[in-house]
Amino acid sequence: MRRFDIKERTYKSEEMFLSEYACKSRDTKGREREEMPCNMRTDFQRDRDRIIYSKAFLRLKNKTQVFFSPEGDHFRTRMTHTIDVSQIARSIARSLALNEDLAEAIALGHDLGHTPFGHAGERVVNSLSPNGFSHNVQSLRVVDVLEKEGRGLNLTFEVRDGILNHKKSGNPATLEGKAVSLADRIAYVNHDIEDAIRAGLLRAEDLPKEDVAVLGASSRDRINTMITSIYENSEGKNRVAMGEREAKALENLRAFMFDKVYITPTSMKEEERAKRMLSGMYEYFKANKDRLPAFYLALSERYPLEQVICDYLSSMTDKFAIAVFEYIFVPRSWALTEKDIEEI
Repeated sequence: MRRFDIKERTYKSEEMFLSEYACKSRDTKGREREEMPCNMRTDFQRDRDRIIYSKAFLRLKNKTQVFFSPEGDHFRTRMTHTIDVSQIARSIARSLALNEDLAEAIALGHDLGHTPFGHAGERVVNSLSPNGFSHNVQSLRVVDVLEKEGRGLNLTFEVRDGILNHKKSGNPATLEGKAVSLADRIAYVNHDIEDAIRAGLLRAEDLPKEDVAVLGASSRDRINTMITSIYENSEGKNRVAMGEREAKALENLRAFMFDKVYITPTSMKEEERAKRMLSGMYEYFKANKDRLPAFYLALSERYPLEQVICDYLSSMTDKFAIAVFEYIFVPRSWALTEKDIEEI
């Protein structure tokens, strides 16, 4: 089989088996910069590959999901969360005969712009930036501007739109983007419950009983219930939506997690530490622009300095942020050199 035939086979398969409401690979609105198409992969498959091999994606493995520097190997990181979202999004897309490649690409890229120290870090950077900061907007900036030494990944419209609009407040242009938005909420509520129980912050019996009765007592059961609900409420329709009963139970669990895990005296104490580090580095680089790594220094010629500093801070992993902070403010630390900083 010739390589050209492989992509044509994918196109034909999509026409035969995908829903009339799915976004077919052949129908993409394309890229901002035209380029030679691949003769084996569709554009959405290429986008997925570009995201997986990006530096921002690799850094996700050392970024906090909920717990800062957890002791133990089985707590989620931003990367394992991303993999969870990708798996759930593909399951939703498969059940509704949507484009799994598009859903997967959006899911893998949806958190590329997230800060170190999880949502606590995002709140801190948002308070520092004159124009505010939101990780979905930053994720789009990562793929458009920051990757490939400032050239960006040149992704398709549909993937870029899904990344930008994956938050609950967003309105994705494709059903695949809507699937990722729901998958994100399903994933983080369920795996954050597991991590909180593993950390001793919750017991399974602490969860709201009425919502457990609706969704299930285990993460596996809850995820299965919600994907099934989406299928039953969306199959054959131009929408991706969970049933009202299940959606309400999910929001109740989310509110419960905010009350018992996300916003607690312990978590706020950790957030205060993150604030001291990130705000200290923000002010330092604002007063010492020339101390930025060469890439970000060059970027400051094209964009406001405050934006570029937020680009740099949000790109950091937890460990790297701590190391840079110590390098700047703790003279006796020799763990990181200027050469190290330039190379990362």
